[in-house]
Amino acid sequence: MTFTAISLLLLLLGIGLPVAAGLLILGLSLSGIYSPFSLSSALGEVAWTSSSGSLLIAVPLFVLMGEILLRSGIANRMYAALARWISWLPGGLMHANIAACSIFAATSGSSAATAATIGTVATPQIKKYDYNEPLFLGTIAAGGTLGILIPPSVNLIIYGVITNTSIPKLYMAGFIPGFMLSGLFMLTVLIACLIKPGWGGEKIKTNWKERFVLLADLLPPLIIFLIVVGSIYAGWATPTESAALGVLAAIALCAAYRQLSMSMLLKAFEGTMRTTGMIMLIIVAAFFLNLVMASLGLVEKISDLVIGTGLAPLQVLLLIIAFYIILGCFMETLSLMIITLPIITPIIIRLNHDPIWFGILIMLLIETALITPPIGVNLFVVQTVREKGSVNDVMIGTLPFVITMFVMIGLLVAFPDIAMWLPHFFAG
Repeated sequence: MTFTAISLLLLLLGIGLPVAAGLLILGLSLSGIYSPFSLSSALGEVAWTSSSGSLLIAVPLFVLMGEILLRSGIANRMYAALARWISWLPGGLMHANIAACSIFAATSGSSAATAATIGTVATPQIKKYDYNEPLFLGTIAAGGTLGILIPPSVNLIIYGVITNTSIPKLYMAGFIPGFMLSGLFMLTVLIACLIKPGWGGEKIKTNWKERFVLLADLLPPLIIFLIVVGSIYAGWATPTESAALGVLAAIALCAAYRQLSMSMLLKAFEGTMRTTGMIMLIIVAAFFLNLVMASLGLVEKISDLVIGTGLAPLQVLLLIIAFYIILGCFMETLSLMIITLPIITPIIIRLNHDPIWFGILIMLLIETALITPPIGVNLFVVQTVREKGSVNDVMIGTLPFVITMFVMIGLLVAFPDIAMWLPHFFAG
């Protein structure tokens, strides 16, 4: 049954079917082959229950917030300010790329949106200041992955819904690993440019007066971050309500910068509908597939098989990590997460691992999948923004950051308190 399921999945995705359609056909096929009664009649109920939860309303709201910030010019101003403040480091604007991605990730909640936004602003600087192009593009692709780890994160919300885990605790657990990974990315750039100084481009001439004037352009993302995350931990709003507050704050900032218009809002709404439609269709199809696998007993059989191998908990965990890294090279990341979590999470709980800690580990593994060829989404987002050259340049540029992610995954496995210290601290 497992062999049939994996073979069918690879076949459906390999022939180029949209991910949601592939998952739905796989669920219907497994039901028809192995179930004594048709499970297709449950599809309507699954579609309703999987998409009507109040927590999932936060998904389109966070997407809309990112769309508004993208189209308002706030990201451009933020990048210009960061460029003046940290471009003196060896690596110059590549540090600004990572810092800008970290800040924008804390407002958009989406990796693709983060990479697209910062990429649009940053890529014209490559030729202007004579940077090493692959490494420069790599900083954008890798920095963009921070969008699913640094709160607020759409993927953490989906993880919380699937595994019935506290989203405020997941957000709290994502802070230190997210900004720690950002620091490790910047350290990677620093080391590369100390070894090869020519990769770091020309320095931007500036002065302290200009730097302090530009500090004002860093306030809008900080304001939105404080409103969204602060309202949750102050007890004033649920994650869904905080997302709505974030949208209102983004609209108010657009108005303050005189960028608010009906045409801008319509474009933001259209982008939100496209992205949300894709996400929700994948969620519905994956939930139906999970229902079929659970009904056939496949989830329990796989869990018993893994536990019955007699491997130590650490060995099982390393196998799971290898599984996600390999599968992440060939599957779209959201689908990978939604399909596998109902199977993997029971194994993790039976091994006495904390599901909050595991949620952060999953985000790191999904981040790695975003920049590993051949299906790494951020690789193609950056290439699309670049509009010329070969995607191989982007792939080569991300390799040092893939290694950095492996280091971060190893640190999180060795020292779980990197993620769990904040949740434990606030829990008393």
